[in-house]
Amino acid sequence: MAHPTQLGFQDAASPVMEELLHFHDHALMIVFLISALVLYIIIAMVSTKLTNKFILDSQEIEIVWTILPAVILVMIALPSLRILYLMDEISDPHLTIKAMGHQWYWSYEYTDYEDLNFDAYMMPTQDLTPGQFRLLETDHRVVIPVESPIRILVSAEDVLHSWAVPSMGVKMDAVPGRLNQTAIFTSRPGAYYGQCSEICGANHSFMPIVIEAVPLPQFETWSAYQLDLA
Repeated sequence: MAHPTQLGFQDAASPVMEELLHFHDHALMIVFLISALVLYIIIAMVSTKLTNKFILDSQEIEIVWTILPAVILVMIALPSLRILYLMDEISDPHLTIKAMGHQWYWSYEYTDYEDLNFDAYMMPTQDLTPGQFRLLETDHRVVIPVESPIRILVSAEDVLHSWAVPSMGVKMDAVPGRLNQTAIFTSRPGAYYGQCSEICGANHSFMPIVIEAVPLPQFETWSAYQLDLA
């Protein structure tokens, strides 16, 4: 959960998000080193009056400043591609959930169950209880078992939406007429908040997402209760 004055990312709640945080630190360190080198060169050029005639026309220097950026790009590209494949890999999911975007709420369907589906609207401020977050709480949470691979099918019924949960490293566009898929794997129990990340209309900022990860026995109890209600 993000908090005021927070500068970094939210704490990772999935292995993919942990990898994304590591890659962010890796890339940021490369950017810092490049920035420091460029700043040093600028200061040196401005402050010194000396001129080395071998720098003005040197094949060795041209080779270095051609090869070095290529090496740096490879150092960034390889871990980036690895994470890209990790995020795209969906193998043997234990549960499939279909998330459908509407103006302006989400509807969910647990496709492995015959009659388990619901709509998730944002909770009005006057209905919030102590401990709930304004503009982030929904009247129905998406309950999933912890430490289980979950496949999320994402689409929309009207306009473009985007199903995003930052702490899980998930952001998938919901496109009308197209079924996109992504995967989540929760490392620990808890409630994780997200929002629609596409400017989809007047109430774009009022489409929150709440995922509640619980132990498997508790999930089975919840699903049985929801089926009884249906």
